[in-house]
Amino acid sequence: MATVIVSGLTRAHETLLEGLFGFLGQDVVRLPEPDGEALKIGRIYCNRGQCNPVYYTAGNLIRFLQGLRASGEKDIEKNYYYLTAGACGPCRFGMYEIEYRKALHDAGFPGFKVVGVQQNEALVQDLRNLGFRFEKRHLSRFINAIILADLLNNLYYKIKPYEVMPESVDRWRNSALDLLYAVFRYNSSITPSLKQICDALSSLELDYLSPKPKVKIIGEIFSHLHEGDASYGLPSWLVEEGAEPVVEPLSNWLEYLFWEKIQFTRDRAFRGRVKALREILPAWLLKTSIHLHFAYFRFILNNRPDKLARQRQLARYAAPYYHVRLIGGEGHMEAGKHIYAVRKHQAHMVISIKPFSCMPSTQSDGVQTKIAEDMKGSLFVSVDTTGDAEVNVKSRILMKLQVAQKRAESEFREVLERKKLTEARLKVLRERARLQSLPMRNRRRRYIATATRVLATLV
Repeated sequence: MATVIVSGLTRAHETLLEGLFGFLGQDVVRLPEPDGEALKIGRIYCNRGQCNPVYYTAGNLIRFLQGLRASGEKDIEKNYYYLTAGACGPCRFGMYEIEYRKALHDAGFPGFKVVGVQQNEALVQDLRNLGFRFEKRHLSRFINAIILADLLNNLYYKIKPYEVMPESVDRWRNSALDLLYAVFRYNSSITPSLKQICDALSSLELDYLSPKPKVKIIGEIFSHLHEGDASYGLPSWLVEEGAEPVVEPLSNWLEYLFWEKIQFTRDRAFRGRVKALREILPAWLLKTSIHLHFAYFRFILNNRPDKLARQRQLARYAAPYYHVRLIGGEGHMEAGKHIYAVRKHQAHMVISIKPFSCMPSTQSDGVQTKIAEDMKGSLFVSVDTTGDAEVNVKSRILMKLQVAQKRAESEFREVLERKKLTEARLKVLRERARLQSLPMRNRRRRYIATATRVLATLV
């Protein structure tokens, strides 16, 4: 059986999917996080004018295959294949799969297989031909792996800025990933392991009463998912700068795909209502399943992670600014997520990160200025990743981040003054907050900062 190579997701997603594939009897190799060297290799073998995701991914894959060849590995093209996302659409994303094949051919791997995951029946047959026994009945476990990785990522960046003992949150995440990897590898129950993870989370010592700005990261899916050089290490860098990143779940994009399928079919239902219903019903069931499973797992984790935004709500928010039938990338969701973050008091600041000249995100940026104006006080910054402009990008973000920090401190002082809390009383509350498990619910919806919400809850 050929070994599948995966990359392009977060560490949490790839770890849990590796466990699931292992249960299915499939050997998996995870590529390391792409770096600047991978970008250089990708630019050598790929055509000009491509998205950065193509350069990073192709370069990373070619470097790995060249390493196998240098180590004496035989029949590489027969024993390995690359599993990636595939699609058709108006942006360059629809050309990724072809571009990977072209780069691999030029790098000396003309017969290497690239399998694109698309919404069609041929995918299952393609995987079967390669010896992969993924069946439709395994789809639920696949979705659960994506959801749980999203929840872990969301929780990690929620609590990492507030850790008291250095690396304690990283040790918690490593333990959680090991536990959930075993769940998917051996097909065991998810709920008991989640409860164990939640108990371990409650034992961490966290200084919640340090006001930090919350920064929502949206944009092109590859850029906002990546945690390394491809996104300039944006989430970790924000933590180092004293902010609390709010990362976007992959579950939202999965649900969007099914929502888009429903809308597309409904618009053409006049051609055959019975056929349209047969296509809509499975998509609706899968979309609903994602939302219900997300809500259930979030409940097991004491409702600490953020809720999953509903597609209908995002579409309603975005509709006055961006036509919801314009597909490609994340479509209208970037506009909807910006408005959602402001109206739901989810973040002080919103960053949209994308590869240079990404068409769907560039279209979205065209209306974001108007959204920021209408939202009265929204802090929005859009940045492009080219691989060689990190200093410039981070400088632009820092200018807005300073304003966000002042807003976080201002709302915290407001509660202190209204409750007439002294420094001595605040010190007692800080110790109390460290030693007890506090839910992340927004009980005071007018507050954004975690520190202010916790303070308002304690007093």
